[in-house]
Amino acid sequence: MIRALFAGLSGLRSHQIDMDVIGNNIANVNTVGFKSSRVTFQEGFVQLLEKAARSKDGIGGRNPMQIGTGVGIASIDQLYTQGSIEGTGQPLDLAIQGDGMFALRNGEQTVYTRAGNFQMDADGRIVSPSTGYVLQGINADSAGQFSGASAVGDVQIQLGVKAPAQETGNISVTGNLDASTAVGGSHSMSISVYDSLGARHSLQILFTNTGPGAWSWTASCDSAPVTPSGDGTVTFNPDGTLASFGYPGGAAGLTLTPPNGSPFTVAINSGTVGGVDGLSGFATASNAVVSKQDGFEAGDLVSVSVDSNGTVNGAFSNGVSRPLAQVALATFFNPGGLTRSGDNMYVESSNSGLPVMSTTREGNALKITPGALEGSNVDITQEFSNMIVAQRGFQANAQVIKTADEMLNEIVNLRR
Repeated sequence: MIRALFAGLSGLRSHQIDMDVIGNNIANVNTVGFKSSRVTFQEGFVQLLEKAARSKDGIGGRNPMQIGTGVGIASIDQLYTQGSIEGTGQPLDLAIQGDGMFALRNGEQTVYTRAGNFQMDADGRIVSPSTGYVLQGINADSAGQFSGASAVGDVQIQLGVKAPAQETGNISVTGNLDASTAVGGSHSMSISVYDSLGARHSLQILFTNTGPGAWSWTASCDSAPVTPSGDGTVTFNPDGTLASFGYPGGAAGLTLTPPNGSPFTVAINSGTVGGVDGLSGFATASNAVVSKQDGFEAGDLVSVSVDSNGTVNGAFSNGVSRPLAQVALATFFNPGGLTRSGDNMYVESSNSGLPVMSTTREGNALKITPGALEGSNVDITQEFSNMIVAQRGFQANAQVIKTADEMLNEIVNLRR
């Protein structure tokens, strides 16, 4: 009866712990990135009353006689199943698809989390808003390139960063030059081009008809002299396709020399000879234009976003977008061995293994969903079912203690 009393007591303690875990799971049903836990039970100490005996002298063997003394907690396991991903629209909200974790640095220690609700602090660092711990990753250089030798460190966006200017090197012209235009008739177009300092210059191109299927052209710019001077030529085949395009004096391009910048050469792409993907010479109205050019002025950082590879991209006022940083993810051989440290954080333990840091651009299977958060993986239906089981187990063990107490009371009363 004393054994039954203590067995029931161990059952009460174990089911109380089970209820504590279930309660914590339910409490965190809406916690971002929360991973639920489960309790497994094991039989407690077993008292041997009589050993097993082997058969001899025609008498069969006997099994051992044992009495269990209750139940204990075998383990409290952390379940790392994927939580549901819900869109938020916030550019720095990130959700991991896979078994990785975000790495955060709090000065001296690195902690890990699945909660991807990040913000940017006054210094441009991407941090966890509840703790201020800094997200870890690789920062790009000024050209948006990542070095293979770059060490993982704080992800920090230089808020005053600029996209440098790029001088124009190529322009493309497309459209039609009217084949029915009288000799001496003209068609003009203009485009803004940029020097190495990002200064804008307006380049004008004037086409003049010189005969059937033949045109001359000149280029000019008020803010930067254009060389070589003179006329270039454009000719078309009888079917209106481009036959040839030549620069003044047989040059390979036009050189503009701004007063406050370095000279730069612009090549004109007039299309494929024998094709109509650039200039054409049909008997329809002239509509030729400069369709594009590859230069731009310097730009200021306007906004920051993260793509599915975890690359932090900056959008600049000149229309340029380039990588600024790359989020690093940590994986563990045994994530169940991580130790919870509060605030949705984990720290490595002696049984979790060391973290393997990598980025999604290195070809691993992990993916990041930007503008979304991973919800808790708590199955509320299962937890309520577990709660009922734990409650009934607690009640049954309480009844064992009550019954054992009544039996002891009867023994005490035998003397009366």
